[in-house]
Amino acid sequence: MPSPPLDRRSFIRTSLAAGSLLGLDALFTTERTSAAAIGPNDKIKVTKLETFVLKNSWVFVKISTDAGIVGWGEMLKDDAKACAAGAMEVGRYLIGQDPNRVVYHWQAIERGAFYRGGPIKTAILSGIDQALWDIKGKVYGVPVYKLLGGPTRDRIRVYGQVSATTGVNAMKVSPAGSRAAFKYIEGQKFVDEVVERFKALRQRQGSGVDIAIDFHGAVEPPTASLLIKALEPYQPWFYEEIVQPLNVDTMAELAKKTHIPLATGERIFTKWGFREILEKRAAMILQPDVCYAGGITELRLIAGMAEAYYLPIAPHNPQGPCSLAASLQVAASIPNFLIQERGDAEHANLLAKPLPPVKNGHRELPTEPGLGITIDEDKLRAEVGEPAEYKTRFDPDDGSVIDW
Repeated sequence: MPSPPLDRRSFIRTSLAAGSLLGLDALFTTERTSAAAIGPNDKIKVTKLETFVLKNSWVFVKISTDAGIVGWGEMLKDDAKACAAGAMEVGRYLIGQDPNRVVYHWQAIERGAFYRGGPIKTAILSGIDQALWDIKGKVYGVPVYKLLGGPTRDRIRVYGQVSATTGVNAMKVSPAGSRAAFKYIEGQKFVDEVVERFKALRQRQGSGVDIAIDFHGAVEPPTASLLIKALEPYQPWFYEEIVQPLNVDTMAELAKKTHIPLATGERIFTKWGFREILEKRAAMILQPDVCYAGGITELRLIAGMAEAYYLPIAPHNPQGPCSLAASLQVAASIPNFLIQERGDAEHANLLAKPLPPVKNGHRELPTEPGLGITIDEDKLRAEVGEPAEYKTRFDPDDGSVIDW
């Protein structure tokens, strides 16, 4: 009785065992990838989902498949343990599924419960979405941005540490005087301190450096109103999260009182959260976080919504290598990209090899398949531990609770 025909994966595995790989590159050309012995038309399924909580509170998710391809993603660093545990629950749905159906799984996870959304659940979805895109890119042998329509630019502008070596010429600071701003209405002395410090910074850096001011949502609206007008003469690049993100009407009112662009988005999730921001003209720069707002799938849609209002995207990123790599894939594929936060961070301690270096203030597009990075799992596991937690902040004058 003749043997049944071998499919591509079985053939390659048989060839591997026989040591007869000579000529396979020519045989499979565009379909074969360096990630595993599988082409885009072969069957593949998820076999395992793992999470890792690091001591610095970064949360990673790893998805394994029966083809030997693995995908990595990151989740919200706040509530790290809850995110890790929630992702494991999603594993009950995802294991056995075809990982290439990325958008289908996004919808299934988002709509798979009576109570939808929320910061933790959306963060879980975000990390899993990144990992699935990582797998899909590896299956097709291309960076994710090529699956999202191809690159819209040749390189990605970044901000972080201003440096003549890297050419980075954009940065962000907080509106601090001798202390942080937390009073409902700060007095003239404090406002003058903030202005003088920013004025001195502007003079040191010169007009060739873009300097944004991040209020972190911790500045109360009356104080924010004072500061945005007092700082205007020194031309901040933009004001970020000038009030709490859910205070959209107040944000929109403040936006009308200044010619400096307002930015927001790091604590807003999904297309539904950003809709109100756009409709009420509450900000001119959107900053969705790929680890919080819904992953690569959702950032691409949020960018499309923003483009309809002629507004740019500047992805938020305070986290690790998957967060940066996933953000770069989005930046490479959307037309209305502005700049990448912490795009100059290498996170080399967790990578088997570094990302393309920053030159002239830009990072070249990743060329490796998937997210374009390879996690050094031994180094990552060595950092697993009890996560750092946010602690409640208090007004030192009267002991009342104040915002982060």
